[in-house]
Amino acid sequence: MYGSVKDELAATLQEIKDAGLYKNERELTSPQAAHITTLKAEALNFCANNYLGLADDPTVIEVSKRALDEWGFGMASVRFICGTQTLHTELEHAISDFLGTEATILYSSCFDANGGVFEVLFGPDDAIISDELNHASIIDGIRLSKAQRFRYRNADMDDLRTQLEAARAAGAKRIVVVTDGVFSMDGSYAPLDRICGLADEFGALVFVDDSHAVGFVGDGGRGTPELFGVSDRVDIVTGTLGKALGGASGGYVSSHQEVVDLLRQRSRPYLFSNSVAPAVVAGSMAALRLVEGSADKRDALKRNTALFQELMTEAGFELLPGMHPIRPVMFPGEDGARRATQIADHMLGNGVYVIAFSYPVVPKGRARIRVQLSAAHSEDDVRACVDAFVKARDAVG
Repeated sequence: MYGSVKDELAATLQEIKDAGLYKNERELTSPQAAHITTLKAEALNFCANNYLGLADDPTVIEVSKRALDEWGFGMASVRFICGTQTLHTELEHAISDFLGTEATILYSSCFDANGGVFEVLFGPDDAIISDELNHASIIDGIRLSKAQRFRYRNADMDDLRTQLEAARAAGAKRIVVVTDGVFSMDGSYAPLDRICGLADEFGALVFVDDSHAVGFVGDGGRGTPELFGVSDRVDIVTGTLGKALGGASGGYVSSHQEVVDLLRQRSRPYLFSNSVAPAVVAGSMAALRLVEGSADKRDALKRNTALFQELMTEAGFELLPGMHPIRPVMFPGEDGARRATQIADHMLGNGVYVIAFSYPVVPKGRARIRVQLSAAHSEDDVRACVDAFVKARDAVG
């Protein structure tokens, strides 16, 4: 039976390769860090979400090791059966305290967190208004809900107002505006102050996925709600432990007490997925304490980001505007995807690891190399990355 299916799948894969869109996974032979090794060579890593350099932090690693001895390898169950340890509730309380929310619930990933919210809270009489560039996990989560769906142009407040008016005209009972705090392919911020202002005007809730901000955006690293001064107005915040907060795995929903309590009762990804492993929980707790205790890493990240933006602009590359450590280097046009891939491959040969992004991850004609800065990068590392871009451009043409 599989014979004809095999041929069809093989043809699809060949089409992807012929279009220059095939994604090869590069195997690392070292821990995640600013300096890594691959099967072929050592490299500077400029494509990880390791914003604060905590993925290989000695304190985080040591705490995780101790947790293995004290708490075991895994929970072998879901939370409500026999999968909750004191560690899990302590981390949930710590995240709530850090973000200034009433309660937090852990998930095995932020993808699961976003997949588990909408079906529980919003039904046929409600409306979900989503930014067009929201993460795939939000899009999939919304699809699981029977609520009415509206979409507004990215960060376009006039269009958001239009969609809010349409939702009210449709008789929606509950309305929620849903946005990423940082749009991961562009490195741009959602204008949360204006979003919250419109939500207040229309009596709507506000939901923010802050995965690419928590730990390093805002004066205290509390993310985009802190940056825009609306921490007390955002109703639901989701985030990940897999980026700045240690880089392992796990996600969370942080919100009002009643929201979290209801998710514990009805959220399917929570009810039917194993608990986050004890060593990951302990390491994430250690990472959160490091984030709370010092602004040094955030300051280093800002300096590295500003330096990269300045040097690349001087070298004549097209970068999207902004100062988030996601810095997209653009390669527009029909041949942009192939050119971005060639440059990324050439750079790896020169010891700098970056990744090209093209359709369907980003729109056609908008290919890019998404550079991600880290506090663990030195100034020399940043300069070496820019030099590698220049050499690759000269070589590729």
